Amino acid sequence: MKLEKAILAVVTTDKTRISGGAPIFICDNRNESEALAANLEAITDGIAHSLSDDLFIIVKH
Repeated sequence: MKLEKAILAVVTTDKTRISGGAPIFICDNRNESEALAANLEAITDGIAHSLSDDLFIIVKH
């Protein structure tokens, strides 16, 4: 089975703004969240999108 068009992960510094079924990674600051999003992007072969200063999603198009 090939996975297409899905949210693979959520990276945030504000745990009060998120919930759901995708894996959620909570970071201490923006720099940590940017680094984690970049690593997850490479590991999952996905794309990181910044939705706000404290929220990234990793998606598969």
